[in-house]
Amino acid sequence: MNRFENKIALITGSSQGIGAACALRLASEGADIILNGRSYDERGEGLIKQINDMGRRATFLTADVSNPQNVINLVNDAIKSYGQLDILVNNAGVEKNHNFWEVTEQEYDFVMDTNLKGIFFGIQAFVKYCMGANRGGVVVNMSSVHEEIIFPHFAAYCASKGGLKMLTRDLATELAPLNVRINNVAPGAIATPINKHLMETPDLLNNVLKNIPMKKLGEPEDVAALVAFLSSDDAKYVTGSTYFVDGGLTYHYEEQ
Repeated sequence: MNRFENKIALITGSSQGIGAACALRLASEGADIILNGRSYDERGEGLIKQINDMGRRATFLTADVSNPQNVINLVNDAIKSYGQLDILVNNAGVEKNHNFWEVTEQEYDFVMDTNLKGIFFGIQAFVKYCMGANRGGVVVNMSSVHEEIIFPHFAAYCASKGGLKMLTRDLATELAPLNVRINNVAPGAIATPINKHLMETPDLLNNVLKNIPMKKLGEPEDVAALVAFLSSDDAKYVTGSTYFVDGGLTYHYEEQ
């Protein structure tokens, strides 16, 4: 099924993990893909080959999305790559594990700039394009269950995801007349490189699994499946909400 035939998707932070899974899923359903990361390496090369082997086009654009101008340039360069842009998946994100009283301004700014400020101005650049081209578009933001539930020692991260939740709700109303839909996907505990330490530490992993009714970590492909739905016309009446991919974690959560 080619839900994304003749569609172009830009996915930030797509060298690995959830972003890479999203790229492969959208390509498998017909989309041409703009990949992104801070640097182009063997991971990007491998993804381009996989996407090309599906018969789809793929380009890798390097950009550090913690800088708003970089994100604006990334969106505009993505549009130039294939002459259009239909889907923006804001997947790139960072987290810092610190006691609240030890967080530096530099660390706070890095998290907020990557997880909220960069996304804000990336969406703005995309919306300006949609308005100028007189066409609609779809935005999917990668939030987190921590837009809703606490995460001690990750205060800046939680603040950034809480802000993203409200930004998405607000923009859903403001952008609806422009035929631009926007939603959040909120992964729980997913088996990705960012959780490598968790997966390799049995005690930590068991503590997490106690809070997940399904008693297992999710896979990047589980998240990508929901991103694909929200990006498609199957979700043409869906905007302004957050969709959890968490095995039941969010409303079963108890801090250990």
